[in-house]
Amino acid sequence: MSPLIIGLIIAISLIVILATGIPIAFGLGLVSVIFLLLFEGWGSMSIVAELFFDGIAEFALVSIPMFIVMGAAIASSPAGKDLYEALDRWLNRVPGGLIISNIGACSVFAALSGSSPATCAAIGKMGIPEMRKRGFPDGLAAGAIAAGGTLGILIPPSITMIVYGIATETSIGRLFIAGMLPGLMLTVLFMAWSLFTAWRHGYSFSERANRFTLREKLEILPRVLPFLIIILGVLFVLYGGVATPSEAAGVGAMFVLILVAVIYKVWQPRKIWAIISNSMRESVMILMIIAASSLFSYTLSSLFVTQSFAEYIVNLDANRWQLMIMINILLLVAGFFLPPVAVILMTAPILLPIIIAAGFDPYWFAVIFTINMEIGLITPPVGLNLYVINGIAPDISLPTILKGALPFMLCMVLGIIILSIFPEIVTWLPDLIMGPSVE
Repeated sequence: MSPLIIGLIIAISLIVILATGIPIAFGLGLVSVIFLLLFEGWGSMSIVAELFFDGIAEFALVSIPMFIVMGAAIASSPAGKDLYEALDRWLNRVPGGLIISNIGACSVFAALSGSSPATCAAIGKMGIPEMRKRGFPDGLAAGAIAAGGTLGILIPPSITMIVYGIATETSIGRLFIAGMLPGLMLTVLFMAWSLFTAWRHGYSFSERANRFTLREKLEILPRVLPFLIIILGVLFVLYGGVATPSEAAGVGAMFVLILVAVIYKVWQPRKIWAIISNSMRESVMILMIIAASSLFSYTLSSLFVTQSFAEYIVNLDANRWQLMIMINILLLVAGFFLPPVAVILMTAPILLPIIIAAGFDPYWFAVIFTINMEIGLITPPVGLNLYVINGIAPDISLPTILKGALPFMLCMVLGIIILSIFPEIVTWLPDLIMGPSVE
Protein backbone atom coordinates (compact mmCIF):
# COMPACT_ATOMS: atom_id res chain seq x y z
CA MET A 1 0.00 0.00 0.00
CA SER A 2 1.43 3.36 -1.05
CA PRO A 3 2.09 6.03 1.57
CA LEU A 4 -0.42 8.38 -0.07
CA ILE A 5 -3.17 5.76 0.22
CA ILE A 6 -2.20 5.22 3.86
CA GLY A 7 -2.36 8.97 4.38
CA LEU A 8 -5.84 9.14 2.83
CA ILE A 9 -7.04 6.32 5.10
CA ILE A 10 -5.56 8.11 8.13
CA ALA A 11 -7.29 11.38 7.14
CA ILE A 12 -10.67 9.68 6.68
CA SER A 13 -10.28 7.77 9.95
CA LEU A 14 -9.43 11.00 11.79
CA ILE A 15 -12.47 12.79 10.35
CA VAL A 16 -14.76 9.92 11.35
CA ILE A 17 -13.35 9.73 14.89
CA LEU A 18 -13.51 13.50 15.44
CA ALA A 19 -17.09 13.52 14.13
CA THR A 20 -18.07 11.43 17.16
CA GLY A 21 -17.33 14.42 19.37
CA ILE A 22 -14.21 13.00 21.00
CA PRO A 23 -11.76 15.72 22.16
CA ILE A 24 -9.25 16.56 19.43
CA ALA A 25 -6.20 15.53 21.48
CA PHE A 26 -7.65 12.09 22.20
CA GLY A 27 -8.74 11.68 18.58
CA LEU A 28 -5.25 12.46 17.29
CA GLY A 29 -3.66 10.15 19.83
CA LEU A 30 -6.08 7.29 19.12
CA VAL A 31 -5.55 7.45 15.34
CA SER A 32 -1.77 7.62 15.82
CA VAL A 33 -1.66 4.59 18.13
CA ILE A 34 -3.95 2.51 15.90
CA PHE A 35 -1.91 3.07 12.75
CA LEU A 36 1.42 2.60 14.51
CA LEU A 37 0.13 -0.75 15.79
CA LEU A 38 -1.18 -1.76 12.35
CA PHE A 39 1.97 -0.94 10.41
CA GLU A 40 4.82 -1.11 12.94
CA GLY A 41 3.58 -3.51 15.59
CA TRP A 42 3.70 -3.49 19.38
CA GLY A 43 7.35 -2.45 19.43
CA SER A 44 6.35 1.08 18.35
CA MET A 45 4.41 1.54 21.60
CA SER A 46 7.67 1.85 23.55
CA ILE A 47 8.21 5.38 22.22
CA VAL A 48 4.64 6.70 22.42
CA ALA A 49 5.02 8.20 25.90
CA GLU A 50 8.36 9.77 25.01
CA LEU A 51 6.95 11.34 21.83
CA PHE A 52 3.94 12.64 23.74
CA PHE A 53 6.17 14.27 26.36
CA ASP A 54 8.64 15.64 23.79
CA GLY A 55 5.73 17.44 22.14
CA ILE A 56 5.42 19.78 25.12
CA ALA A 57 9.05 19.76 26.33
CA GLU A 58 9.61 23.19 24.80
CA PHE A 59 10.37 26.23 26.95
CA ALA A 60 8.61 28.57 24.52
CA LEU A 61 5.33 26.80 25.33
CA VAL A 62 5.39 28.43 28.77
CA SER A 63 4.24 31.61 27.05
CA ILE A 64 0.90 30.04 26.11
CA PRO A 65 -0.57 29.66 29.63
CA MET A 66 0.85 33.07 30.57
CA PHE A 67 -0.87 34.83 27.65
CA ILE A 68 -4.03 32.87 28.43
CA VAL A 69 -3.88 34.17 32.03
CA MET A 70 -3.58 37.71 30.65
CA GLY A 71 -6.64 37.20 28.47
CA ALA A 72 -8.66 35.49 31.22
CA ALA A 73 -7.92 38.26 33.71
CA ILE A 74 -8.99 40.96 31.25
CA ALA A 75 -12.07 39.02 30.13
CA SER A 76 -13.20 38.48 33.74
CA SER A 77 -13.07 42.20 34.49
CA PRO A 78 -15.11 45.12 33.10
CA ALA A 79 -12.12 46.05 30.89
CA GLY A 80 -14.06 45.24 27.72
CA LYS A 81 -16.95 47.45 28.82
CA ASP A 82 -14.58 50.32 29.61
CA LEU A 83 -12.78 49.92 26.30
CA TYR A 84 -16.06 49.99 24.42
CA GLU A 85 -17.28 53.05 26.35
CA ALA A 86 -13.98 54.87 25.81
CA LEU A 87 -14.09 54.42 22.04
CA ASP A 88 -17.79 55.28 21.89
CA ARG A 89 -17.22 58.53 23.80
CA TRP A 90 -14.26 59.59 21.65
CA LEU A 91 -15.85 58.63 18.31
CA ASN A 92 -19.35 59.78 19.18
CA ARG A 93 -19.29 62.75 16.79
CA VAL A 94 -17.84 60.75 13.88
CA PRO A 95 -20.46 59.63 11.30
CA GLY A 96 -20.95 55.92 11.88
CA GLY A 97 -18.77 56.22 14.96
CA LEU A 98 -20.69 53.54 16.84
CA ILE A 99 -19.93 50.76 14.41
CA ILE A 100 -16.34 51.97 14.09
CA SER A 101 -16.16 51.87 17.89
CA ASN A 102 -17.40 48.28 17.98
CA ILE A 103 -14.92 46.95 15.42
CA GLY A 104 -12.13 49.07 16.91
CA ALA A 105 -12.96 47.74 20.38
CA CYS A 106 -12.90 44.20 18.99
CA SER A 107 -9.44 44.71 17.50
CA VAL A 108 -8.00 46.25 20.67
CA PHE A 109 -9.65 43.75 23.02
CA ALA A 110 -8.50 40.93 20.74
CA ALA A 111 -4.93 42.14 21.22
CA LEU A 112 -5.48 42.34 24.97
CA SER A 113 -7.05 38.92 25.37
CA GLY A 114 -5.77 36.90 22.41
CA SER A 115 -9.11 35.05 22.42
CA SER A 116 -11.75 35.33 19.70
CA PRO A 117 -14.68 33.97 21.78
CA ALA A 118 -13.76 36.23 24.72
CA THR A 119 -13.68 39.24 22.39
CA CYS A 120 -17.09 38.42 20.92
CA ALA A 121 -18.60 37.95 24.38
CA ALA A 122 -17.02 41.02 25.99
CA ILE A 123 -17.72 43.54 23.21
CA GLY A 124 -20.90 41.92 21.90
CA LYS A 125 -22.73 42.18 25.22
CA MET A 126 -22.58 45.97 25.01
CA GLY A 127 -22.14 46.58 21.29
CA ILE A 128 -24.91 44.47 19.74
CA PRO A 129 -27.80 45.86 21.86
CA GLU A 130 -26.54 49.41 21.37
CA MET A 131 -26.20 49.05 17.58
CA ARG A 132 -29.69 47.52 17.34
CA LYS A 133 -31.12 50.30 19.52
CA ARG A 134 -29.67 52.91 17.17
CA GLY A 135 -31.16 51.26 14.10
CA PHE A 136 -28.37 49.15 12.64
CA PRO A 137 -29.59 45.91 10.95
CA ASP A 138 -29.44 42.81 13.18
CA GLY A 139 -27.26 40.89 10.74
CA LEU A 140 -24.73 43.70 10.49
CA ALA A 141 -24.60 44.20 14.26
CA ALA A 142 -24.00 40.49 14.91
CA GLY A 143 -21.76 39.87 11.91
CA ALA A 144 -19.47 42.82 12.69
CA ILE A 145 -18.82 41.55 16.23
CA ALA A 146 -18.38 37.92 15.08
CA ALA A 147 -15.85 38.99 12.45
CA GLY A 148 -14.13 41.53 14.72
CA GLY A 149 -13.57 38.78 17.28
CA THR A 150 -11.52 36.77 14.79
CA LEU A 151 -8.82 39.46 14.83
CA GLY A 152 -7.59 38.00 18.13
CA ILE A 153 -5.64 35.25 16.38
CA LEU A 154 -3.84 37.67 14.04
CA ILE A 155 -3.15 40.84 16.03
CA PRO A 156 -0.30 40.23 18.51
CA PRO A 157 0.23 38.84 21.02
CA SER A 158 -1.51 35.86 19.43
CA ILE A 159 -1.55 32.34 20.89
CA THR A 160 -2.16 30.98 17.40
CA MET A 161 1.03 32.66 16.17
CA ILE A 162 2.95 31.20 19.11
CA VAL A 163 1.75 27.71 18.22
CA TYR A 164 2.64 28.29 14.56
CA GLY A 165 6.13 29.48 15.51
CA ILE A 166 6.74 26.42 17.68
CA ALA A 167 5.33 24.01 15.08
CA THR A 168 7.44 25.45 12.25
CA GLU A 169 10.48 26.59 14.29
CA THR A 170 10.11 30.18 13.10
CA SER A 171 10.66 33.34 15.16
CA ILE A 172 7.63 34.12 17.34
CA GLY A 173 8.66 37.77 17.68
CA ARG A 174 8.89 38.12 13.91
CA LEU A 175 5.50 36.43 13.51
CA PHE A 176 3.97 38.93 15.93
CA ILE A 177 5.33 41.88 13.94
CA ALA A 178 4.21 40.30 10.64
CA GLY A 179 0.63 40.16 11.88
CA MET A 180 0.35 43.83 12.89
CA LEU A 181 -0.22 45.59 9.55
CA PRO A 182 -2.43 42.83 8.10
CA GLY A 183 -4.48 42.95 11.31
CA LEU A 184 -4.94 46.70 10.92
CA MET A 185 -5.76 46.22 7.23
CA LEU A 186 -8.52 43.74 8.03
CA THR A 187 -9.86 46.09 10.71
CA VAL A 188 -10.12 48.89 8.13
CA LEU A 189 -11.78 46.55 5.60
CA PHE A 190 -14.33 45.48 8.23
CA MET A 191 -15.06 49.11 9.12
CA ALA A 192 -15.39 50.13 5.46
CA TRP A 193 -17.84 47.32 4.68
CA SER A 194 -19.87 48.01 7.82
CA LEU A 195 -20.25 51.69 6.96
CA PHE A 196 -21.12 50.90 3.34
CA THR A 197 -23.76 48.27 4.14
CA ALA A 198 -25.34 50.44 6.84
CA TRP A 199 -25.55 53.34 4.37
CA ARG A 200 -26.99 50.99 1.72
CA HIS A 201 -29.73 49.92 4.14
CA GLY A 202 -30.71 53.56 4.62
CA TYR A 203 -29.01 54.24 7.95
CA SER A 204 -28.44 58.00 8.10
CA PHE A 205 -25.52 57.97 10.58
CA SER A 206 -27.19 60.77 12.55
CA GLU A 207 -26.02 59.41 15.89
CA ARG A 208 -28.74 59.50 18.53
CA ALA A 209 -26.37 59.10 21.44
CA ASN A 210 -25.51 61.46 24.24
CA ARG A 211 -22.94 64.16 23.65
CA PHE A 212 -19.93 63.69 25.88
CA THR A 213 -17.86 66.47 27.38
CA LEU A 214 -14.08 66.45 27.31
CA ARG A 215 -14.07 65.59 31.01
CA GLU A 216 -16.28 62.56 30.40
CA LYS A 217 -13.96 61.46 27.60
CA LEU A 218 -10.85 61.82 29.74
CA GLU A 219 -12.18 60.24 32.94
CA ILE A 220 -12.44 56.77 31.44
CA LEU A 221 -8.91 56.67 29.99
CA PRO A 222 -7.11 55.76 33.26
CA ARG A 223 -9.06 52.49 33.33
CA VAL A 224 -8.06 51.57 29.77
CA LEU A 225 -4.60 52.97 29.09
CA PRO A 226 -2.70 50.83 31.67
CA PHE A 227 -3.75 47.64 29.87
CA LEU A 228 -2.71 49.06 26.50
CA ILE A 229 0.64 50.10 27.97
CA ILE A 230 1.24 46.53 29.18
CA ILE A 231 0.52 45.10 25.72
CA LEU A 232 2.83 47.66 24.12
CA GLY A 233 5.46 46.86 26.75
CA VAL A 234 5.23 43.12 26.04
CA LEU A 235 5.62 43.75 22.32
CA PHE A 236 8.51 46.18 22.88
CA VAL A 237 10.58 43.75 24.95
CA LEU A 238 9.91 41.01 22.41
CA TYR A 239 10.90 43.07 19.39
CA GLY A 240 13.79 44.72 21.17
CA GLY A 241 15.31 41.38 22.14
CA VAL A 242 15.07 42.27 25.83
CA ALA A 243 13.16 39.11 26.77
CA THR A 244 11.99 35.81 25.33
CA PRO A 245 8.27 35.29 24.63
CA SER A 246 7.94 33.19 27.81
CA GLU A 247 9.58 35.86 29.98
CA ALA A 248 7.55 38.67 28.43
CA ALA A 249 4.31 36.70 28.82
CA GLY A 250 5.05 35.90 32.47
CA VAL A 251 5.73 39.52 33.40
CA GLY A 252 2.72 40.69 31.37
CA ALA A 253 0.42 38.21 33.13
CA MET A 254 1.65 39.37 36.54
CA PHE A 255 1.06 43.05 35.76
CA VAL A 256 -2.40 42.39 34.27
CA LEU A 257 -3.43 40.51 37.42
CA ILE A 258 -2.18 43.43 39.53
CA LEU A 259 -4.06 45.98 37.39
CA VAL A 260 -7.28 43.96 37.50
CA ALA A 261 -6.99 43.81 41.28
CA VAL A 262 -6.20 47.53 41.66
CA ILE A 263 -8.57 49.05 39.07
CA TYR A 264 -11.52 46.65 39.27
CA LYS A 265 -11.05 45.30 42.80
CA VAL A 266 -10.76 41.72 41.53
CA TRP A 267 -8.65 40.59 44.46
CA GLN A 268 -10.90 38.10 46.26
CA PRO A 269 -9.36 34.59 46.31
CA ARG A 270 -12.49 33.12 44.72
CA LYS A 271 -12.26 35.44 41.71
CA ILE A 272 -8.50 34.99 41.33
CA TRP A 273 -8.94 31.22 41.51
CA ALA A 274 -11.63 31.41 38.79
CA ILE A 275 -9.16 33.19 36.51
CA ILE A 276 -6.40 30.68 37.23
CA SER A 277 -8.63 27.61 36.90
CA ASN A 278 -10.15 28.79 33.61
CA SER A 279 -6.68 29.55 32.27
CA MET A 280 -5.42 26.16 33.42
CA ARG A 281 -8.29 24.37 31.70
CA GLU A 282 -7.68 26.12 28.36
CA SER A 283 -3.89 25.75 28.64
CA VAL A 284 -4.11 22.02 29.30
CA MET A 285 -6.45 21.61 26.33
CA ILE A 286 -4.01 23.37 23.99
CA LEU A 287 -0.95 21.58 25.36
CA MET A 288 -2.68 18.21 25.06
CA ILE A 289 -3.43 18.96 21.41
CA ILE A 290 0.22 19.95 20.88
CA ALA A 291 1.48 16.75 22.51
CA ALA A 292 -0.94 14.55 20.55
CA SER A 293 -0.03 16.37 17.34
CA SER A 294 3.61 15.53 17.96
CA LEU A 295 2.68 11.85 18.09
CA PHE A 296 0.47 12.23 15.01
CA SER A 297 3.29 13.94 13.07
CA TYR A 298 5.68 11.11 13.99
CA THR A 299 3.12 8.56 12.75
CA LEU A 300 2.78 10.32 9.39
CA SER A 301 6.54 10.66 9.06
CA SER A 302 7.36 7.06 10.04
CA LEU A 303 4.84 5.78 7.49
CA PHE A 304 6.38 8.15 4.85
CA VAL A 305 3.06 9.93 4.38
CA THR A 306 4.53 13.39 4.95
CA GLN A 307 7.44 12.88 2.58
CA SER A 308 5.27 11.34 -0.12
CA PHE A 309 2.66 14.12 0.12
CA ALA A 310 5.36 16.81 -0.14
CA GLU A 311 6.90 15.04 -3.14
CA TYR A 312 3.48 14.72 -4.80
CA ILE A 313 2.77 18.43 -4.36
CA VAL A 314 6.20 19.46 -5.65
CA ASN A 315 5.81 17.24 -8.74
CA LEU A 316 2.40 18.67 -9.64
CA ASP A 317 2.34 20.40 -13.01
CA ALA A 318 1.25 23.69 -11.47
CA ASN A 319 2.85 27.08 -10.96
CA ARG A 320 3.37 28.39 -7.46
CA TRP A 321 0.17 30.47 -7.41
CA GLN A 322 -1.94 27.52 -8.46
CA LEU A 323 -0.22 25.64 -5.65
CA MET A 324 -1.06 28.44 -3.21
CA ILE A 325 -4.72 28.41 -4.28
CA MET A 326 -4.91 24.66 -3.61
CA ILE A 327 -3.29 25.11 -0.20
CA ASN A 328 -5.73 27.91 0.66
CA ILE A 329 -8.67 25.68 -0.25
CA LEU A 330 -7.21 22.90 1.92
CA LEU A 331 -6.84 25.29 4.87
CA LEU A 332 -10.32 26.72 4.43
CA VAL A 333 -11.92 23.27 4.43
CA ALA A 334 -9.86 22.20 7.45
CA GLY A 335 -10.83 25.41 9.26
CA PHE A 336 -14.52 24.63 8.73
CA PHE A 337 -14.22 21.59 11.00
CA LEU A 338 -11.22 22.08 13.30
CA PRO A 339 -9.96 24.88 15.60
CA PRO A 340 -6.92 26.89 14.43
CA VAL A 341 -4.45 25.27 16.84
CA ALA A 342 -5.27 21.76 15.59
CA VAL A 343 -5.04 22.76 11.91
CA ILE A 344 -1.69 24.47 12.45
CA LEU A 345 -0.13 21.55 14.28
CA MET A 346 -1.39 19.01 11.75
CA THR A 347 -0.59 20.86 8.51
CA ALA A 348 1.97 23.65 9.01
CA PRO A 349 5.06 21.38 9.42
CA ILE A 350 4.08 19.59 6.19
CA LEU A 351 3.20 22.67 4.16
CA LEU A 352 6.03 25.01 5.18
CA PRO A 353 8.86 23.19 3.29
CA ILE A 354 6.63 23.14 0.20
CA ILE A 355 5.92 26.87 0.57
CA ILE A 356 9.60 27.72 0.95
CA ALA A 357 10.53 25.52 -2.03
CA ALA A 358 7.94 27.42 -4.09
CA GLY A 359 9.65 30.70 -3.21
CA PHE A 360 7.14 32.13 -0.73
CA ASP A 361 8.17 33.91 2.46
CA PRO A 362 7.41 31.72 5.52
CA TYR A 363 6.18 34.69 7.58
CA TRP A 364 3.94 35.87 4.77
CA PHE A 365 2.50 32.36 4.60
CA ALA A 366 1.92 32.40 8.37
CA VAL A 367 -0.35 35.44 7.97
CA ILE A 368 -2.20 33.89 5.00
CA PHE A 369 -2.60 30.71 7.07
CA THR A 370 -3.98 32.67 10.02
CA ILE A 371 -6.51 34.59 7.93
CA ASN A 372 -7.81 31.26 6.62
CA MET A 373 -8.23 30.17 10.23
CA GLU A 374 -10.11 33.42 10.96
CA ILE A 375 -12.60 32.54 8.23
CA GLY A 376 -13.13 29.16 9.91
CA LEU A 377 -14.13 30.88 13.17
CA ILE A 378 -17.22 32.38 11.51
CA THR A 379 -18.03 29.48 9.20
CA PRO A 380 -20.29 26.50 10.02
CA PRO A 381 -20.35 23.76 11.13
CA VAL A 382 -17.84 24.70 13.88
CA GLY A 383 -17.90 28.52 13.57
CA LEU A 384 -17.31 29.11 17.27
CA ASN A 385 -17.87 32.86 17.11
CA LEU A 386 -21.31 32.39 15.54
CA TYR A 387 -22.48 30.36 18.52
CA VAL A 388 -20.99 32.84 20.99
CA ILE A 389 -22.94 35.67 19.34
CA ASN A 390 -26.11 33.56 19.31
CA GLY A 391 -25.60 32.90 23.02
CA ILE A 392 -25.43 36.60 23.94
CA ALA A 393 -28.18 37.62 21.47
CA PRO A 394 -30.49 34.57 21.28
CA ASP A 395 -33.26 36.49 19.52
CA ILE A 396 -30.98 36.85 16.48
CA SER A 397 -31.13 33.54 14.61
CA LEU A 398 -28.02 31.69 13.48
CA PRO A 399 -28.92 32.12 9.78
CA THR A 400 -29.17 35.89 10.33
CA ILE A 401 -25.79 35.95 12.09
CA LEU A 402 -24.22 33.83 9.35
CA LYS A 403 -25.70 36.05 6.64
CA GLY A 404 -24.32 39.10 8.43
CA ALA A 405 -20.88 37.48 8.79
CA LEU A 406 -20.63 36.32 5.16
CA PRO A 407 -19.51 39.71 3.74
CA PHE A 408 -16.76 39.84 6.37
CA MET A 409 -15.55 36.43 5.17
CA LEU A 410 -15.33 37.96 1.69
CA CYS A 411 -13.37 40.87 3.21
CA MET A 412 -10.88 38.31 4.53
CA VAL A 413 -10.64 36.67 1.10
CA LEU A 414 -10.02 40.15 -0.33
CA GLY A 415 -7.35 40.59 2.34
CA ILE A 416 -5.62 37.40 1.18
CA ILE A 417 -5.71 38.66 -2.42
CA ILE A 418 -4.28 42.06 -1.40
CA LEU A 419 -1.49 40.40 0.60
CA SER A 420 -0.73 38.13 -2.37
CA ILE A 421 -0.37 41.15 -4.67
CA PHE A 422 1.48 43.24 -2.07
CA PRO A 423 3.38 40.82 0.22
CA GLU A 424 5.38 43.78 1.52
CA ILE A 425 2.40 44.60 3.76
CA VAL A 426 3.50 41.56 5.79
CA THR A 427 7.27 41.60 5.30
CA TRP A 428 8.11 45.33 5.43
CA LEU A 429 7.70 45.92 9.17
CA PRO A 430 9.55 42.74 10.32
CA ASP A 431 12.40 43.54 7.92
CA LEU A 432 12.52 47.13 9.18
CA ILE A 433 12.60 46.19 12.87
CA MET A 434 14.48 42.89 12.86
CA GLY A 435 16.34 42.94 9.57
CA PRO A 436 15.73 40.72 6.52
CA SER A 437 14.58 37.16 7.22
CA VAL A 438 17.18 34.42 6.86
CA GLU A 439 14.68 31.57 6.99
